Parts: sequence; C-alpha cells; structure tokens
Amino acid sequence: MIKNIFSGIFSYRNALQLINRLGLWRYFAIPIAISLVTAIAIGLLAWWLSGILGDLISIVWVWEWGASTFNAISDFLGAIIIITLGVVLYKHIVMALSAPFMSPVSEKIEAHLYGFSRTETREHSFMTQLWRGIRINARNLGMELILTLPILLLSLIPIVNFITGFALFLVQSYYAGFGNMDYTLERHMNASHSIRFVRSHSGIAVGNGIVFMLMLLIPVIGIILVFPLSVTAASTETLRLLHDKPAKQTAIKSTS
Repeated sequence: MIKNIFSGIFSYRNALQLINRLGLWRYFAIPIAISLVTAIAIGLLAWWLSGILGDLISIVWVWEWGASTFNAISDFLGAIIIITLGVVLYKHIVMALSAPFMSPVSEKIEAHLYGFSRTETREHSFMTQLWRGIRINARNLGMELILTLPILLLSLIPIVNFITGFALFLVQSYYAGFGNMDYTLERHMNASHSIRFVRSHSGIAVGNGIVFMLMLLIPVIGIILVFPLSVTAASTETLRLLHDKPAKQTAIKSTS
C-alpha cells in the first residue's frame, strides 16, 4: 500500500514533460475552463453559505456567557465545513464534465509509451463518455459524502480533530485519484470493473490524489495545472498496471 502511494506520487515527475512532448495542452483547454468556472462558482457559494451555517451552529449555544467566542468558533466551523464540501463537489463536477476530453489524452499517452492504443469498451462516443463520467462521479460523490460527513462531525471533538483532518485528506485524495484513473479505465472496462480495479490499486489512487489535493492549495495556478498534471500522471500509472509492465524508458525521456 505504502509503495503504491509513493508510485502514485512519483508518477508526476514526468507529467509536464510528457504533456509538452505530445502536445497535450490543447486537450486540456476546455477542462481548465470548466475547472476555473466551477472553482469560482463554488467559491462564491461557499462564501455566502459559510456565514449562514455559522449562524445555525451558534444557535445551539443558549447561554449568554461565552456567546461571542462561540459565535466566532461557529463561523470558523461553518467555513471549514462549506470549504470541505465545496472541494468535494468541485472535484466531481469537473471530473464528470471533463470525461469526454480526457480519453484522447489517455490514447496518445498509451500509443507513445507502448507503441499502440486500444479501446475495449463497445461504445466510445462523446455522450457515452460524458454519461460514464457522470455516473462514476455521482457514485463517488455519494460514497465520499458518506465518509466525509461523519469525519466532519468527529472533527468537532478536541484532540480527535488532528486524526480526522488526516483521514479527511486521505478520503478526498482517494476519490480524486479514482476519477483521474477512470479516464484511462473507461476505454478498457465497464464501470463496475473499473471500481474493482481502483479498489485493488487504492494506493495508486491515494498517491495521485495527494498531489492533486496539495496543488489545489496553490491559488489560481493550482486550479489551472491540477487536471493536466494529475490526469497525465494517473494515465501513465494506470496504463502500467493494465499492461503489467513499465513503459519504454526511451519514450518518457525528452529529446536532446
């Protein structure tokens, strides 16, 4: 598991080089636009809702003493909850809508690294890929919320919140990596097989998602680069697992 996590993380080493060499930036133009618009919309919504949620939380404190302190804490907790849920929604909305644009990226990377690309699913149209992306990400969104909401409640307990913060980060990382891996898996297997595949290689998903989540902490630049780099990194690792062999070393070296 730990080894696979590091494999998922280190797969980013050649991602930028591979994007430049294969001229993949044009495929990421629309997903980057989707990412920026979604981030702005969710950011504005989170800013508006955080105060409302803080006021709702503060209602539970019925005493006058300490009311101002509890109100400040309530506003902070409201902001944390809204931001966390906002990041969850952001990931899955962008991943679902970007699905049809990511398949050519995976195909070009596979052809470059292994000399050919194959598509084993019966349908591979724009709408089929979009519907696949919506189904997978709706399923992952539900699963992530089921895990996230109890963790957020536990985070209200002092001391325990140090553990819950780490657990929350790992959950978000796993589902981010899951979505990135599925852009390649959708050409090779149906949704149920894809779910089982990622589950059996969960360390790769977590490793890919860890870098994904950390990149989101970088203002603006992170939102622009997170999908190109994370999808490229996930594609190389997923293809390695599917082919059950490493890529040709000469294929990932830059030309001199």
